[in-house]
Amino acid sequence: MLHQPLLCGSRAATTAHSTLFASSLSGGINASRTSFAGNSFPGHFGLKLNTQASGSKSNKTRGVFNEGRNSGKLRTSNVHGARATEGVTEEEALQVIESRPSWKTFPGQAFPLGVSEVDNGINFAIFSQNATAVTLCLVPPESGSMDALDGSMIELALDPRLNKTGDVWHICIEDLPRSNVLYGYRIDGPQDWGKGHRFDSNIVLVDPYAKLIEGRRYFGDISMKLFKFLGTYDFDSLPFDWGENYKLPNIPEKDLVIYEMNVRAFTSDESSGLENNIRGSYLGVIEKIPHLLELGINAVELLPVFEFDELEFQRRPNPRDHMINTWGYSTINFFSPMSRYASAGGGPVNASREFKLMVKALHSAGIEVILDVVYNHTNEADDPNPYTTSFRGIDNKVYYMLDNDGQLLNYSGCGNTLNCNHPVVMELILDSLRHWVTEYHVDGFRFDLASVLCRGTDGSPLNAPPLIRAIAKDAVLSRCKIIAEPWDCGGLYLVGSFPNWDRWAEWNGKYRDDLRKFFKGDAGMKGSFATRVAGSSDLYKVNNRRPYHSINFVIAHDGFTLYDLVSYNCKHNEANGEGGMDGSNDNFSWNCGFEGETDDASIKALRSRQMKNFHLALMISQGTPMMLMGDEYGHTRYGNNNSYGHDSSINNFLWGQLDARKNDHFRFFSKVIEYRHAHKVFSHENFLSKTDITWHEHNWDNYESKFLAFTLHDNNGGDIYLAFNAHDFFVEVMLPTPPTKRSWFRVVDTNLVSPDDFNLDGLPCKGNTYNIAPYSSILLEAKFSLENPPLTIVQ
Repeated sequence: MLHQPLLCGSRAATTAHSTLFASSLSGGINASRTSFAGNSFPGHFGLKLNTQASGSKSNKTRGVFNEGRNSGKLRTSNVHGARATEGVTEEEALQVIESRPSWKTFPGQAFPLGVSEVDNGINFAIFSQNATAVTLCLVPPESGSMDALDGSMIELALDPRLNKTGDVWHICIEDLPRSNVLYGYRIDGPQDWGKGHRFDSNIVLVDPYAKLIEGRRYFGDISMKLFKFLGTYDFDSLPFDWGENYKLPNIPEKDLVIYEMNVRAFTSDESSGLENNIRGSYLGVIEKIPHLLELGINAVELLPVFEFDELEFQRRPNPRDHMINTWGYSTINFFSPMSRYASAGGGPVNASREFKLMVKALHSAGIEVILDVVYNHTNEADDPNPYTTSFRGIDNKVYYMLDNDGQLLNYSGCGNTLNCNHPVVMELILDSLRHWVTEYHVDGFRFDLASVLCRGTDGSPLNAPPLIRAIAKDAVLSRCKIIAEPWDCGGLYLVGSFPNWDRWAEWNGKYRDDLRKFFKGDAGMKGSFATRVAGSSDLYKVNNRRPYHSINFVIAHDGFTLYDLVSYNCKHNEANGEGGMDGSNDNFSWNCGFEGETDDASIKALRSRQMKNFHLALMISQGTPMMLMGDEYGHTRYGNNNSYGHDSSINNFLWGQLDARKNDHFRFFSKVIEYRHAHKVFSHENFLSKTDITWHEHNWDNYESKFLAFTLHDNNGGDIYLAFNAHDFFVEVMLPTPPTKRSWFRVVDTNLVSPDDFNLDGLPCKGNTYNIAPYSSILLEAKFSLENPPLTIVQ
């Protein structure tokens, strides 16, 4: 537990310190720095001052080089000897810049962590339990512009006798600008890898509590791939105007229809029809809200929008150094919105404002915003190929799970695992979540590899993980949807058994797998298919859990698209450099008779039918449906990519000239979603009872049966009959007797071509049987016919 700050007296720091701003692999700013040992700030405290010489900037970069200074000898040192570490470039014979700021400093306060505005200036506070030295590094604004990082770097070495309370290092600076200041920390400490320490004072580190991050301004700008990330702040901007009539959608969980999407990929292609300066941005999402409304979804689940480095694989030669991280599952900082999703290279302050504009616009349209958050690992990779930007250099032993030999544990598949249930890390995560709710008004979170959050500091599974409970019970997060991806890369599979406190929903991986197996025609899947569409009571009918705690999905970002699912039997990821080792090999997909693209009309028709079958089943299932961006067009992801989001191409979902097939597909998808919203029999608050559903099945044990039919009962008599045929032959069924004075009307038959595949008013069925085509589905609704109109009661 951290303690309240103590005010300390002043003493002069006298130790000299001479290091570099950035290493060749950890940053792209190679400006020199000169130490002024013994020089103090005028008027206060005698803190050590280091000033980094400024260089000239080129026309197209925001990096630094020393064009006018003495040339120096370059060498690369390995800080930890034989161990694999980041290279560190050192420069000698540096030119001294005789300049000193006139700021007045105070010991500062330990809370809040990060940067805060206090009565006597700007306060900086950072936690490090094992650090022996902490230096605050500042880059003041140049002519009020953040466009370049070629200004002098000021370094303030914090005196542990004055500027430390418990394990928090802090300082307050008077007269520091209220915005446009870049900052980071150099931190030194024990060099004992066997005990888990990874300190390297050569690297300027990002504050974990930085609310804004400055880095390269344009997504995928290869010329800036080694550019350094630093924290910044903004106390000058006026509070965001949410509007007098603004309100949160507050959609009940049972009524959600979620659309998983990537902010940038949603509009990045020129076919979006948007102007180039807003394509792939938060503002681009706003422009496409009419599409989301037409589709019928009422919640977007955004792939990670926390600051990440899309060029992380291009920092050193490797098989994947041609790729760009388009997903974002490689977090640098948990508080700052992705700055390169701002329009026109606007930077972090604009990114923050435009993110709020996006949330406000979505809320005004009745669409909730759920963030996919990654608290199981960071961008800092592993010990053989580290990418130190923050936590690793601040206090590796605290922030990451380690084994008894001080080596990183890896339950995330990404080289490191965040030590989520350590009290300090747990509070960081809670503070981050609260920040996104209070500052950005988001409506919920989907937790990537959430089983990691259920592990203790040694990696062992916990029955009652403190972090999971704290999130469920937190007052600020009480209105939020909280969704777990209930597995991790260490084999902790918790679907249906995730610690939940009756609050946590789960990505239902068994729903995905069972529906895929049923529709591809696997034998013995009828009972499992019935269980899944009925709400997965075998998994979630425990304590006070409800059907909507099952997030039903067939497709998600980390696997085949819906088109891929019906077009490929196996992965084809040759272009991504991972040798086919990426992603799951158990995709339960079926290519419908031919691997990949084909001109065969019958195969193309079957694939279209299968995609409609999946969508219909998803939307009539009890629980919360989630679909993937672009599946409403039946479009494929380039390269059939199933890797960890590192794709050399950007998904194109064809906003512009859609061919007839894609228009027909969108029409069907949107109409089925509309139908779900209009019929509450698909979204029960509680699990189905015998009065809610009738199964038209007397032989559940028939292993070869691939046909299922059932009726959902409406209290007002508007029953709905559904049948799914996964056989390769026609099945003629005897229709059940409809409610009194009603007849069956065909609303959906996926075997029919558009627009006959969906008819909202319904077409009357002739006779009491229906011949259901191979690999197709039907939906019939009991309605009053012209011969039997509804009874009108006259008052």
